[in-house]
Amino acid sequence: MALPLFDLALDYTLRTVALGAMLLGLSSGVIGTYAVLRRQSLLGDAMSHAALPGIALAFLLTQSKEAPILLSGALAAGWLGALLVSAITRTTRVKLDSALGLILSVFFGFGLMLLTFIQQQAGASQAGLDRFLFGQAASLMQRDVAVMGGGTTIVLLTVLLYWKEFKLLAFDPDFARVLGLRVRFLESLLTSLLVLAIVVGLQTVGVVLMSAMVVAPAAAARQWTDRLGVMVVLGALFGILAGTSGALLSSLTPRLPTGPTIVLVVTGMVIVSLLLAPNRGLVWTWARARARAGQVQADTILHHLAALAEHHDSLEYGHPSAVLRTTGLSPQQVDHTLRVLESTGLVRRIDQDRWAITPAGLIRVRPPLHAAEIEKTGDSPAHRVANPANTAREGPR
Repeated sequence: MALPLFDLALDYTLRTVALGAMLLGLSSGVIGTYAVLRRQSLLGDAMSHAALPGIALAFLLTQSKEAPILLSGALAAGWLGALLVSAITRTTRVKLDSALGLILSVFFGFGLMLLTFIQQQAGASQAGLDRFLFGQAASLMQRDVAVMGGGTTIVLLTVLLYWKEFKLLAFDPDFARVLGLRVRFLESLLTSLLVLAIVVGLQTVGVVLMSAMVVAPAAAARQWTDRLGVMVVLGALFGILAGTSGALLSSLTPRLPTGPTIVLVVTGMVIVSLLLAPNRGLVWTWARARARAGQVQADTILHHLAALAEHHDSLEYGHPSAVLRTTGLSPQQVDHTLRVLESTGLVRRIDQDRWAITPAGLIRVRPPLHAAEIEKTGDSPAHRVANPANTAREGPR
C-alpha cells in the first residue's frame, strides 16, 4: 500500500532510494554532458553493458555479494571495454560506432552466459546479481548509498579539477593538442569517469537502462543553453529531479519499479525540452517560422499596395484584393494578411473589397527621405504619394 505523502520523509527505504537516485542523476547528468557534446552517447550504452561480466566474475572469484566488491568488478570490466574500443578504433579501420556495437554485444553476451553458469552452480544463487541487470533500487542500503556517494564525489571533483581541459577536449581537441595538452590522457580520464558514473547507477536502473540516464539529462539540458557551464548544471538538476521524482512515484504506486520509472521521468523531460526550449524547442521554432512567414506576406502586400499607390499618385485609390493575389499568395493568405494589416493601421478598407495603403504603411515600406535629400531632389512620385495634398494643389503633371 502506498505511503501517505506526510509519511514519505520518515520512511527509511524511501529516503535511501531517493538519495541513491539523486546521486545517480547528479553523476550521470554531469558526465553525460561531455558524452553528448563529443557525440559519444553510445559509449555509455556500451560501457554499461560491458560492466555485466565484471559483476559476474567478481562474484565467482570472491563468492561475495557485497556491493563494493561487485561494483569494483563492474568498474574494471567497463574500463576494459572502453580500452578495447579505443584500441580497435586506433589500430584498425573499424569505425567508432561499429567498435561500440561489437564490445556491447560481446561483453553483454558473455555476462549473460556467466549469470546462467552461476545460476546452475550448486549452492550458488543468481539472486542478488540480477538486480544489476534491470536495477532494483528498493534493495539499496545505506552502505550502498555511501559507495555511490564516493563515486559521485570523485566524478564531480575531477570535472572541477580538469574543467578547462575537458572543455577544450569537448569542443576543439585539435587546438588542445596544439597547446600541448595530453589529449589521450584526458580522453582516457573522461572515459574512466563515464564508467564510474555508470557503475554508480547500476543498482538503481541496471545495465540495460543506464545508458538512458547518461544521455537523457544532458540531451534535455542541451536544448536550453549554448554554454557548457549552464549545460552541466542543468544536466545535473534534470538528473537529480528525475531520480527523486521516479523514486517518489514508485513508492506511491504499488509494484511500480523505480529504475524504469526514473527513466520514463527523464524521458518526459527530454520531450518537454524538445518541444518548449526557447532556443531549439519545436513549438518555438514553429512559432518563429510562422511569424516570419506572416511578416513576409505582410511586407509583400504592403510593397504591392505602395507600388499601386505610386502608380496612381494617390493614397485614396482602392485596389481589389484579387489584384493582390498576383503576389503569389493564396486568397486565404491575402484576406487574412489584409485583416491583420488593417488592425495595425497599415492598410484601410475603401469599400467592400477595395484596399489602400495608409501613410503609416507607406512609411514602413518607403521610408521618407531625409529633409536635405528632399530639398536636393525636389519632388518625386513617392513624395507626391506621401503628400497627396501637394499633388492636389499642383494639379496633374
